[in-house]
Amino acid sequence: MSLLNDLININLSDTTEKIIAEYIWIGGSGMDLRSKARTLPGPVTDPAKLPKWNYDGSSTGQAPGEDSEVILYPQAIFKDPFRKGNNILVMCDAYTPAGEPIPTNKRFNAAKIFSNPAIAAEEPWYGIEQEYTLLQKDINWPLGWPVGGFPGPQGPYYCGVGADKSFGRDIVDSHYKACLYAGINISGINGEVMPGQWEFQVGPAIGISAGDEVWVARYILERIAEIAGVVVSFDPKPIPGDWNGAGAHTNYSTKSMRNDGGFAVIKKAIEKLGLRHKEHIAAYGEGNERRLTGRHETADINTFSWGVANRGASVRVGRDTEKDGKGYFEDRRPASNMDPYVVTSMIAETTITWKP
Repeated sequence: MSLLNDLININLSDTTEKIIAEYIWIGGSGMDLRSKARTLPGPVTDPAKLPKWNYDGSSTGQAPGEDSEVILYPQAIFKDPFRKGNNILVMCDAYTPAGEPIPTNKRFNAAKIFSNPAIAAEEPWYGIEQEYTLLQKDINWPLGWPVGGFPGPQGPYYCGVGADKSFGRDIVDSHYKACLYAGINISGINGEVMPGQWEFQVGPAIGISAGDEVWVARYILERIAEIAGVVVSFDPKPIPGDWNGAGAHTNYSTKSMRNDGGFAVIKKAIEKLGLRHKEHIAAYGEGNERRLTGRHETADINTFSWGVANRGASVRVGRDTEKDGKGYFEDRRPASNMDPYVVTSMIAETTITWKP
């Protein structure tokens, strides 16, 4: 095994200019990440200088067998924490050979929304709190839980330490450092309320980059869990009953909200979110009705509410924002399996350009 490790850790730049680029894309379910690698003649830092590539869409549920070619357009570059050196991870989106975005390409529409001059002028910032659950591989049961049984009730696990409270910290810490290495603006991690559940935060990130960074952070997490022989679940309610679900709370502000008098802008924006509550819920992740029950720090899925420091509301405003009269708010409705391209662009569109 040590020889295998030596080979995996070969530094290519000792002998060649060539680099390895791992092209990443989202598969047909909208949640499955796919990737494959290619050799490039030398280091690249600008996605526009990367070649387009293709894949067999009939094997990912994204094209019929008789016309299966899907084209990858490179959109964002990150340093590769697995291969290191000048090797890169490349976040791509997917198009038909004629150049049309395929139906599961949610990035295309998000990029269009973020390039609207009215939205770009507001410099929308995002901080996304991605919750997830680590599962034992062959039994799909949370890490640290007794097989076929349950741990003690919730309480000691949130930000807990100790072998009886914290399960999977080595995976979580490896992921944290790997994301920082890759150039993702990961801002923190913590153990969650349900044992075996964790959270990482990405942001502040501006516009379309928030979606790119969350997807690549998810990819890195899946790869690390693969090495550890553990399964990552983004299910919004992995265990039914008196256990917390998993969300992707989305913190958001615009330039007007961050400037003096911003609290009035925040209140107007929240009012608009309330008017489009149904449309947002429909786009905020599958199975969210199992999570948004009005219990376990959630608001009921059918009613829109907001409040200061209220974790049982749809939208929470922080005490500091109220006190300073400017700042940001947190949309607590998105599920852990939401598409960050969809959620970030929809919030921007509703709060900035949508006219009720």
